Formats: sequence, structure tokens, C-alpha cells
Amino acid sequence: MFGSKEITLRSGKKVVMRPMVPEDEKRLYEFFRKLPDELLMFVRHDVKNPAVIREWVENLNYDRVLPLLALDGDSVVADVTLHRIPHGWKRHIGQVRIVVAPTHQGEGLATAMLNEVVELSAELGLEKLWAEVPLDSVAAIRAFRNAGFGCKAVIEGLVKDVKGNNQDILIMVCDIERYFDRKWLKGSHG
Repeated sequence: MFGSKEITLRSGKKVVMRPMVPEDEKRLYEFFRKLPDELLMFVRHDVKNPAVIREWVENLNYDRVLPLLALDGDSVVADVTLHRIPHGWKRHIGQVRIVVAPTHQGEGLATAMLNEVVELSAELGLEKLWAEVPLDSVAAIRAFRNAGFGCKAVIEGLVKDVKGNNQDILIMVCDIERYFDRKWLKGSHG
């Protein structure tokens, strides 16, 4: 399915992207522990609780959730997850979530990881990907757009930030077939 892959960042620095394995428990916890609360606002779990990370590594199921990590040396610097629903009307759709350490933002890492998720999704037979992005997160929106996601809806005041203020969410969707059409056009005319 997917092994490790080296990514060269804009700065020239190289990181390795690979699936999470149980031995990543401590380094993944350290990654989340060091992130500012504002960055974790949209994470759905209390990732600063070591028991949450332990449960993830003990119950790895790549058919349900495929977590990919980016490592700079031995440290996790980004985490992207592809969530799949095996049955029902959403079985052709995957949900994508990503968190990148502030030290590695603006380096093209998010876009590279999202592109990898789109390509893996095609191999897995998915047709569409969707993500919820904070409307005021310009860099995140840019990374998703660069990976073939388009803006589909804004839901005003749906979530609350760390201070309890209502925040707007942007729903972004990637049509996987169109992603490959766009990639082919860029490659044949660029």
C-alpha cells in the first residue's frame, strides 16, 4: 500500500512521510503536546491526553483511519489522517484532517501530504474527499486548494474557538477524478 516517502520542503530540508505505527506513540504525543491550543482547536480529540494517543496506536485500523506522519529526524512535524466509512451512502467519500507544526508551516508540507492522501484515496477506490477548514485559516485553505480541493460551503458560527467565540467553517471537497485530470493537464502542458 504505502511505505515511506521523502518530501523536500521549500527550504530544501527533507522530511519523511510514512504511515503511523504503534511505536510512534511517544513521538506523536510529543508532537501534539508542543502545539499551541489555537492550532488544536479543530482537532476532535484531546490529543494532549496520553491515553488518547495510546488508544489510537493500540487500535490502528488502516481500513478505517489511515494516519500519515511527517518526521523531521525522529520528531513528528505533521499528521494527516484519511477517515473512511466502509458502508452506506458515504462509502465513496473520505474525510481528511491535517495538523502541521508551526515550525514547518509555509514550507509546502501540508500540500505534499494532502496530494499523497488524494493519490492514496484513488488507489483505495474513493471518489471524493472532504475537509472542514476554519474560514480564517488562509494558509490551510491554500494548501487544500493546491491539492485539488474546492470551496463548497461556509457554515457560519458552527464551532467555537478556545475563547468560546463562534467561528465559521469552510467545507472543501476534492473530486478525485478531476484531481487526476488537472494533474494530467498540468503535466502535459507545463
